[in-house]
Amino acid sequence: MEREWQTLRELLLPAVAGTTRGKRGRTVENELRGAIRDGRLPPGSRVPSSRDLAGQLGLSRGTVAAAYNQLVAEGYLIAERGSGTRVTSHIGKPAGDATARAPRARVDLHPGLPSLSSFPRAEWLAAHRAALADLPNDELGYPDPAGLPALRTELAAYLGRVRAVAAEPASLLVTNGAAEGLALVADELHRRGHRSIAVEDPSHLGQSELLASHGLRPVPVPVDEHGIRVDDLAATGCRAVLVTAAHQFPLGVVLHPDRRHRLLEWAAEQDGLVVEDDYDAEHRYDRPALGAMQALAPTRVIYQGSVSKVLAPALRLGWLVLPPALLPELVERKRLDDLGCATLPQAAFAHLLRTGGYDRHLRRTRALYRRRRDMLLSTLSDVDGCEPVGVAAGLHLVLRLPPRVDDRQVQESLADQGIAAPALSGYAHGPAPFPGLVLGYAALSADQIRQTSAAIAAVVGQLCR
Repeated sequence: MEREWQTLRELLLPAVAGTTRGKRGRTVENELRGAIRDGRLPPGSRVPSSRDLAGQLGLSRGTVAAAYNQLVAEGYLIAERGSGTRVTSHIGKPAGDATARAPRARVDLHPGLPSLSSFPRAEWLAAHRAALADLPNDELGYPDPAGLPALRTELAAYLGRVRAVAAEPASLLVTNGAAEGLALVADELHRRGHRSIAVEDPSHLGQSELLASHGLRPVPVPVDEHGIRVDDLAATGCRAVLVTAAHQFPLGVVLHPDRRHRLLEWAAEQDGLVVEDDYDAEHRYDRPALGAMQALAPTRVIYQGSVSKVLAPALRLGWLVLPPALLPELVERKRLDDLGCATLPQAAFAHLLRTGGYDRHLRRTRALYRRRRDMLLSTLSDVDGCEPVGVAAGLHLVLRLPPRVDDRQVQESLADQGIAAPALSGYAHGPAPFPGLVLGYAALSADQIRQTSAAIAAVVGQLCR
């Protein structure tokens, strides 16, 4: 008992000592509440009387009694005459915290993140200020569920100029990131009778989980050096498919022109739909990226994009360019889901597009990512039996490992050194096409690139002996 009370004193005394006199009662209350929640004060354990604890902390008894009374009222403590005050038996540290994150790796090569330290903070703040100054009062009410008209106008022009998308402002739907856009599409497909959707294999398994959660069974279709194998797609019986045509994720190949045409023919024959996820096509380093497929068949292709790979995922800004037959239903679904995206970030992004800030940021980061990609390739060139796969584009590359090497074993060995380098097999729905690593390089420093390449060389060399 005395040991428990001594621990309690050690817990509270530093916090109380660093607090002004008028706030010490609230400090005692908050520290006790936190200790009960995270299990430092176990369920059922006794706490000192208000007189004893006040003496230990150099506080008035009334201050401690008020804190105890508040925690009794909230259910954290139980005060029983003759038995003292105890921690409630059913409160304590949760068995599992779903929000807890695993410890971060020393070097994290998971793909999908731009260089967050390169986010244009000053330009974004200026865009916010300018947008707010220009925004009419009426726009501070509930937003247009399809998106801020000014943003849809700027986006339509930008996508037409940069990605050759056939888009009118009225055909655009602004979403909370690409994930919400895909969820809206999945719900509408399910409502129209679809129960499955074809996906590339390998691909982003998180997207497959999202689709499944909205009632669509993902059906994997193999990808080779020319992209998704459309003949295999035709055999699935699906009438919708999700593709990354400009830069396949994760293999990094480009959908061959012949397969583009065959894919659109398949959509017409099946009365089907193609969801074109154009997630990072703006980052091409050796030549301009091929234009989006959407312009070849605007009534058959849903075009999807976001700012996550250019600016930052935290902005939660995405968009869909929709066929006319789908537009009213998806706008209505968006309205019923959340009444529309926040107006101020949309207005700031519209300002960034209109004033050229988005293009300037792209030019800066495109040069940065090309240097980092070139450096990674240069340092990896010494790794025996390994070769890069895919075109010079995006924020990641795939490193093909020697055939006899288990890529999951390489991943685990690197993780033991604090390096998170995902295995290609972790993106496959079945057996991976070859052993490999999926290496996101956009956020790496020069030192981290050198460390990573040296560690991969050592691990692969050891496994090949």
